[in-house]
This record gives sequence, C-alpha cells and structure tokens, in this order.
Amino acid sequence: MTARMILEHFAMVGAALALTILLGVPLGVLAYFYERARRPILWLAELLQTVPALALLGMIMVFLGAGKPTVVIGLLLYSLLPVVQNTYVGLSDVDPAIKEVAQGMGMTRLYRLARVEMPIAFPLIFAGIRIAAVTAVGTAVFAAFVGGGGLGSVIYRGIRIANMSMILSGTLVLVAMAIGCDGIMALLERKLRRRFAPR
Repeated sequence: MTARMILEHFAMVGAALALTILLGVPLGVLAYFYERARRPILWLAELLQTVPALALLGMIMVFLGAGKPTVVIGLLLYSLLPVVQNTYVGLSDVDPAIKEVAQGMGMTRLYRLARVEMPIAFPLIFAGIRIAAVTAVGTAVFAAFVGGGGLGSVIYRGIRIANMSMILSGTLVLVAMAIGCDGIMALLERKLRRRFAPR
C-alpha cells in the first residue's frame, strides 16, 4: 500500500462528492418546487441505491470502459439519494409562517429560496452530504474491480494471494478514512446547526 493509492481513493471520493452536490441539491430543489417531478426524482434516486455497487460500476464500465471516470460516475449515482432526499425534506420542513412572511415582503420564489429557505434547510442538506461522503469512502473500494485503483487494489490483491496482513492493512486504513471523514463532517454539521438554529 502506498500514499498514491490513498490519494487516489480520496481524489475519486472528492470528485464524486462534488458532482453529487452539484447534481443532488438542484434535483432536491426541483422535487420541492414541482410536485409532478417529485415522485420520479425520488424514485430514481432510491432505485439507484438499491442496485449493488459492483453491478452499477460494471454497467457503467460497459459504456465508458475501465478507469476512474467509471468509478466517479458510479459513486455519484450511488450517493445521490441522501443529498436529494435531505434537500427536499429540509426545504419542505421550513416553517410555513416564515415562507408566508417572506412572500408578504414581496420576495420572489427564487429569492425566497436563496435567502430564506436554503439557509434554514442547509444543516439538514449538509447531513445528507455527510452520509453521501462516508458511503462513498466505503463504496470506492470497488474501484479496483473496474480499473480505478485506490485502496481496493490492496484488499483485492490480498484476497487473491491470501495475504491476511495486506487485507487487514487496507481495511484498517479504509476504516480510519471513513471515521475521520465522518468525524470532520460531524463537527462541521454541529457548527452549522448552531449557526442556523432559530433564536
């Protein structure tokens, strides 16, 4: 196991998470704004997460070939549900009285979304991002099966040659990464909740 493998793992997770936020938050907003779009968007996000991660990566590989782009897109699709769902739920749970006051002040729907509803919903949205990040760290281990590299290569090689120390070292580093990622994001989430808490 090398530092390059760890960095590869982080890079794939980071790229996938950035794309998940860029796609998942707008989809959650769309589900919140338009009732007709709500069910198909949430249903599709739920469906994608029911597909086994390795099978999803395999299907993507058929079209894109082996490599990191396949892994990043697979992680993106697999991580969408918590971000889309938390965005929709967070916006839906904003106090109707607050929405009425903002509307009474003459705010347009988009302005109200950006300046009132999103700031209130953001802690819950961030909780969804946290779940997606931790899930992606673990799921990225399957990158080794589609030519993506990362820590999965160490574990896969250890399984092939029946080397328990190699399997354990890769697994322990992976667990440490997941716990560290979760801890940092939990700290940020608490700070956001305090910042946006009603006063």
